[in-house]
Amino acid sequence: MQAPKKGSSHAEQGTRWQISDDGGIRWDIQPGDAAHEDHIEMSGQEISLIVRYGIDAEGCLRIVRRAVWPHLRTIPNDTHASLIEDFHGECRPEIRAEGVLIEEKPYRISFNGILELESQAGAGLRIRRSIFPARYIPYGLERVHIQNESPDGIAIEIAQSDVTRYRRGTKGIYVVSAGHDARRACELGPGESISYTSWVCAMTLQRFQPKLEALAEEALRRQFVNELGASLTLETPEPVLNRMFGLAKIRAAESVFRTRSGLLHGPGGGSYYAAVWTNDQAEYAGPFFPFLGDQAALEASLNAYRLYMPFMGPDLYPIPSSIIAEGLDIWEGAGDRGDAAMYAYGAARFALASGSRLMAEELWPAITWCLAFCRKKRTTDGVIASDSDELENRFPSGEANLCTSSLTYGALQSAAQLARELGKGALATEFEAEAASLRQAIETYFGATVEGYETYRYYEGNDILRAWICVPLTMGIFERKDQTIAALVSNRLWVGGGLVTQAGETTYWDRSTLYALRGILFAGETELGMKKLMEYANNRLLGDHVPYAVEAYPEGNQRHLSAESALFARVITEGLFGIVPMGLRSFTCCPRLPQGWNTMALRAIQAFGTCVDLVVTRQGDLVNVDCRTPDKWESHKWDQTVPLFICV
Repeated sequence: MQAPKKGSSHAEQGTRWQISDDGGIRWDIQPGDAAHEDHIEMSGQEISLIVRYGIDAEGCLRIVRRAVWPHLRTIPNDTHASLIEDFHGECRPEIRAEGVLIEEKPYRISFNGILELESQAGAGLRIRRSIFPARYIPYGLERVHIQNESPDGIAIEIAQSDVTRYRRGTKGIYVVSAGHDARRACELGPGESISYTSWVCAMTLQRFQPKLEALAEEALRRQFVNELGASLTLETPEPVLNRMFGLAKIRAAESVFRTRSGLLHGPGGGSYYAAVWTNDQAEYAGPFFPFLGDQAALEASLNAYRLYMPFMGPDLYPIPSSIIAEGLDIWEGAGDRGDAAMYAYGAARFALASGSRLMAEELWPAITWCLAFCRKKRTTDGVIASDSDELENRFPSGEANLCTSSLTYGALQSAAQLARELGKGALATEFEAEAASLRQAIETYFGATVEGYETYRYYEGNDILRAWICVPLTMGIFERKDQTIAALVSNRLWVGGGLVTQAGETTYWDRSTLYALRGILFAGETELGMKKLMEYANNRLLGDHVPYAVEAYPEGNQRHLSAESALFARVITEGLFGIVPMGLRSFTCCPRLPQGWNTMALRAIQAFGTCVDLVVTRQGDLVNVDCRTPDKWESHKWDQTVPLFICV
């Protein structure tokens, strides 16, 4: 795969960006740099901002904003019916100095949860822009600071640019506004400065417009970012890994929106809001949020699991793939994608890691219903049939695919542990026996030689390597791990820093790459896994499209969907540290300390009803694992073979 143009592939670009001292990254722009644009998404509970920014061929600043209001539903109220508006000059009024229209030439662009752009303009003006969403109100904000660094006074004029638009939706008339509070004209003496705020906003005609206090809103955004930074903190000798993990927590947790059904986590990307999916929310993000401990994200996950419960009837009819329109409608256009397996796996892991018996008891009937549905779909070959997989027929998946059966296996394993916690020992034994039978069926039915590798066929008749052969590794199915890993990192699948969906294609979805990285590390192939992880992280954090994991390409043009950042974080929690929930207060771990590292730590883990620090240090041929909670400190010497069981 050739180096991409404007994001056309995920081949490594080199490092346009670098790590900064403020917890983020920065792009130092040099005179004569070629034109470059990028886009990033940032979310609050009532708005999401997708900002396209960069420089043109002359080095001048370019910014375009797309604002999404998930709770303001348009007509028809389908999956994509969030109110969306684009803003160009409305949010960036013309600025004149001594009567001449200025041109801003950025010299630095940085991101640490807030997008900041610093520019020089004309003779002696310096302009700093800070762009961010409000935390709880439907405003997208930009704080602008203009300073005169010349020895002379400068007359400044800022054009009026207020805009009001009216849109019609399911909740009535929506008022969309954009504007700023700058003075129209002023004189800046040497060293003097002015600041003003630009905004975009939308609300129903009847809603009272809250008073805007931009500095307070910026403080709320920074407080949110700082609180995430203090929770689930990664410490390794690799600054790139630490920083990408830190930023991934922001993207994973910020994409939570107020809806009629309460807080709901949503993928984002300009398309997917006020709705939940069995893969993105139930399978990918839900199991991660107990580790992070963000209360809004936890509430949103629980709401997502709850929304599916009314569809779990005695006839075992498939649950919908997605519940849309603030929980008022459904989408099931791809049939059964293995949705029950996705739900059962994610909900069981979420319940265990939550440490809450109350949550576990609430989710238990739904988990067992999903397992009963999967049991009903078992074929005569002992694997689990489904109409499609999470790629929804973009690529063939046969009558039974490896992903659905592997997820069912993982769900049975976690459900067995949860059953024991709830005093259902006999059922736990049944689930474990069922899992063992399914594991053998996976080996017999899917195990195959594909393109010379003793790995898995993705479905019956499949003779081309597929990215999702990585899923068994994440579930602890290691019978074919060596050849499966060899196939994953071969030039047939690993192309330009990540996995293509199918050998010979150029389409890629980061979710399969992130599952593969997690699986390779979890299987104990530490050096290879770290090599590929760092290749991926350098590209995503410091390359041409930063700083998050993306959805896919060409579909969606590498949107920063939120659950992919949760999957990246799980590469660390479940791959590098090998954490698997085993009870409401217990887990196993297999920390994979790379050669050349003497220590690594995952601090302030919020799962299992407490706050846990895991500190891993090398001691000769052994690894020492310190587990610290507010109540106790245990030290374990681990020989890196049998998983280490820890009860907190």
